Parts: sequence; C-alpha cells; structure tokens
Amino acid sequence: MTKATATLLYSKEHEWVLQLDGNRVRIGISDYAQKQLGDIVFVESPQVDDDVTADESMGTIESVKAVSEIYSPVSGTVVRINEELEDAPETINAYPFSKGWLVEVEMSSPEELESLLKEDEYQAFINEGEE
Repeated sequence: MTKATATLLYSKEHEWVLQLDGNRVRIGISDYAQKQLGDIVFVESPQVDDDVTADESMGTIESVKAVSEIYSPVSGTVVRINEELEDAPETINAYPFSKGWLVEVEMSSPEELESLLKEDEYQAFINEGEE
C-alpha cells in the first residue's frame, strides 16, 4: 500500500493538490509516483506568472530511470515555485507530501477540484493499476 494523505486531492497522473487559502493550491507528485520514478535528479517546473492548464504538461521530472511529464491538475497562474528543488530535487523522494512540493497556483477555475480523486479513490486507482 502506498501512502496517501486524506487532506489531499489527486489526479490520475499522480499529482496531488492541497487547497491553501482562497483559490490557491499547492501541487506535488504522489508518494506512489516518486517511488515509480526512483531517484529524482532534476525538476523542470514552470516559472512564477506562467499560466498552467488542467491536464496539460507544466514541466518534467528526471530520475535515474526516466523523464516524466508533470501534468497540472488545475488551471491557473503559478504564484510560487519550490526553489529548494533546483539544488535538491531528491527532496521529492524524501518528502513527497511536505518539503517536496512543486508549485503553488492561483486557480482560475476552482470547480476543477471536483474532478480530482479523494484519498480512498486514488488508492483504489493505484491498486487497480498494480493488479
């Protein structure tokens, strides 16, 4: 069983979303995703003021195994990036749900959160894929 956190929402592309205040959310990749990727060596994130669109690529994560797209689970404008990842991308492996977050986005369409998975739904989605 892969650890997921009940206060988070998840995309089927394995990103998590934590609602902050107002329409601002923090986005990262799930524990399941970081385990599948292996040791992360580089992260290419969008920059502050970049617009992101739900279900479209907003960057890449490079690991010792592969390069994977990061898909934005919501639409909006990037208001903050996790600058720590520039020098320490492995933080995602160690702390996927805390220090390993990727970006914060001011959502333009908060209703998009309704299409994301709750923790139990995400866990069931992962389990389906592992059968």
